[in-house]
Amino acid sequence: MLTIKKVQTAESIEIVEKLAIEIWNEHYVAIIGQEQVDYMLEKFQSVAAMNQQIQEGLHYYLFYFDEEPAGYLGFKFEEEHLFLSKIYVLAKFRGNKIGKAGLDFVTVEAKNNEKKGIRLTVNKYNTNSIEAYKKMNFVQIDEVVADIGKGYVMDDYVLLKRL
Repeated sequence: MLTIKKVQTAESIEIVEKLAIEIWNEHYVAIIGQEQVDYMLEKFQSVAAMNQQIQEGLHYYLFYFDEEPAGYLGFKFEEEHLFLSKIYVLAKFRGNKIGKAGLDFVTVEAKNNEKKGIRLTVNKYNTNSIEAYKKMNFVQIDEVVADIGKGYVMDDYVLLKRL
């Protein structure tokens, strides 16, 4: 059974950090390399970084599958859209429709807040995720290369699902 719980405590932020380390190392090293993964985890998914993001309006939620932490998502509200900043599931839990449930959850949040759609960025070489998003009616609307410091960039497609 899947449960989605809002991240509201120091303990739950630490759970997200641990999940991020495991998920990013199992999935992104092959795409962007270990050094960039380590840098991005510290810059975007450390406890300190997430506390700052939460103060700036990012909402984090944990996925629990049979009461075990299985992944997480993060989003914020923009003027017209909900921006889905993060949605990650541990490899051992993939195939249980957790990602789809997470997208259904943010779709409800977007509609409840009268947003026109859900916007996200995805690494151009993350082909499995891109295909999954397309199956859920996301379309590519742009490309963006963002300098994130120390010579690293995020080379992404911008996808949008209209509501």
